[in-house]
Amino acid sequence: MKAPFSKILLGLCLVSSTWVSAQETVVDNKETIGENHQSEQHKILFAAVKATEMDAILDNAGPFTVFAPSDAAFERFSKGRIEELMNSQDKSALKSLLGYHIVAGHLTASRILRAMCKGNGKASFTTIQGKKLVAHLDGYDIVLTDPVGNTARITTADVSQGNRVIHEIDSVIVPTHAWGSLP
Repeated sequence: MKAPFSKILLGLCLVSSTWVSAQETVVDNKETIGENHQSEQHKILFAAVKATEMDAILDNAGPFTVFAPSDAAFERFSKGRIEELMNSQDKSALKSLLGYHIVAGHLTASRILRAMCKGNGKASFTTIQGKKLVAHLDGYDIVLTDPVGNTARITTADVSQGNRVIHEIDSVIVPTHAWGSLP
């Protein structure tokens, strides 16, 4: 019974990696974190990155993988709370929230899929905050699950930007039980 499941999983991984590789987008390597064609969909994220001065780190260090919530994802989650964090004198909570969306290394969708194939359908990645994100497939989509079970679906994969690869996600990742308990 295990052999057919393994063959199906391997087949899905191969089909998905081919599908994702065909969708890769390359953006000029000299762009900063907020200067790409996706900027219109990520104004809240880019404003938060700039407010925490993490743009300098993301532009000059790395490589990094950024799981970028769209503006719609931030608004569904709590636009008022994000604005409160950005306007706060102490940016540590905002910096912590952003850190849940960044993984050290250059993880293209095909690399994530290969890791899932090696991990029997799942792959785990550690954010710069030290929290684990687990990736798995749901149909043709890569879905990330945080430590408390919240999920985020990659909606646009592999936007290469200098030392970063950016994947747009449909939800904000907050691996804590309560939004107010962010450090």
